[in-house]
Amino acid sequence: MGGTGNGRSEGLGAQAAVAFEIGDHVLGALNMYDVPTPEGADLAMAVPITPKVVNTRGGLQGGLVATLVDVAAGRAVAYGMPDGDSAATADLNIRYLSPVSVGPAVAVVRVLRRGRSLTVAEVTVHDEGRDVVAAIATLSFVTVPLRPGQSHARDIKPHRQPNP
Repeated sequence: MGGTGNGRSEGLGAQAAVAFEIGDHVLGALNMYDVPTPEGADLAMAVPITPKVVNTRGGLQGGLVATLVDVAAGRAVAYGMPDGDSAATADLNIRYLSPVSVGPAVAVVRVLRRGRSLTVAEVTVHDEGRDVVAAIATLSFVTVPLRPGQSHARDIKPHRQPNP
């Protein structure tokens, strides 16, 4: 990270304001894709289980389960936000109940409450291949203004379901 000469670090903020190709984003790298949203839910996304994403026991690595949860919930929250506003994860609490070993891992999001400055969502992650609930999470998002040139999270379009 480069310095500005004023003692502050520039970070990646300026780069983040540039639009990106989905292949360069975590959604593309992990092959995340949208799936039909069940009735009563706000959004559903999935990630396939491949040798690149499993731990030594053959299950989807826990940090990637949390990433799927955060991305899916963030997108669901963003869909209800006005232009000029964005959301940042303030809190993520996840309970791992079972490994995702067959897949795909499907995250189903319900937005529970929208306030002026805080939104709360709940995510259930299923191992579709074994028909089990693998994790349950709750997240809080704080409302923040978009930076100049920053893309709105609702404009991120993940891949369609990958071809086998």
